[in-house]
Amino acid sequence: MELLQQIPFEVIGVAVFALTGALMAARKGMDPFGFALLATLTGVGGGTVRDLLIGIRPVFWVGDPTDVLVCLVVAEAVFALGPKNVAALEGGRRGRVLLWADALGLALFAITGTAKALAAGVPALSAIALGTITATFGGIIRDIFAGSTPLVLRQEIYVTAAALGAAVTVTLQVIGLPPIWGAAAGFGAAFGLRAFAILRGWSLPAFPSREA
Repeated sequence: MELLQQIPFEVIGVAVFALTGALMAARKGMDPFGFALLATLTGVGGGTVRDLLIGIRPVFWVGDPTDVLVCLVVAEAVFALGPKNVAALEGGRRGRVLLWADALGLALFAITGTAKALAAGVPALSAIALGTITATFGGIIRDIFAGSTPLVLRQEIYVTAAALGAAVTVTLQVIGLPPIWGAAAGFGAAFGLRAFAILRGWSLPAFPSREA
């Protein structure tokens, strides 16, 4: 567990999710403050909910503002690129970079959220739930503040991918494998499932709507 905590997975996840928030701000035509706000909410949102549920005080970014600074740097760097460069970054396929960055952040936060929950001594099932929350709530907050339908409401395989990654991480640690192995397998499971969902258009079955 100590080795896993020494590797800055959470900072990387914060940066990646902050990038998705900044890209969303670019798509919505926001000003620099909007970029900073959306990137920060996305980057630290899921971890904040996790720490509040576990009872950690202060939450991670209050005790150490490094993560907030990372979000701000990412946000303003994307804003400074300008519309043409951001469009080039998207590769001419609107939203694809955002989707893939979100998938990477999802997988990273699934394992870091789970590891932090286990380190706090919560039961295995609770750790899976907290890992899933850490991985998904940043994206939910981002989409709500940007006025978009959250990915979790679009029949996308999104929460399922995060839950799978968290479950694999917990299961392998419970059976006695080194935490780093469980984290690697959990990351692969979460990112792999989300990647296949993006590439192949996989989605979960929806209940038939009763609206007129």
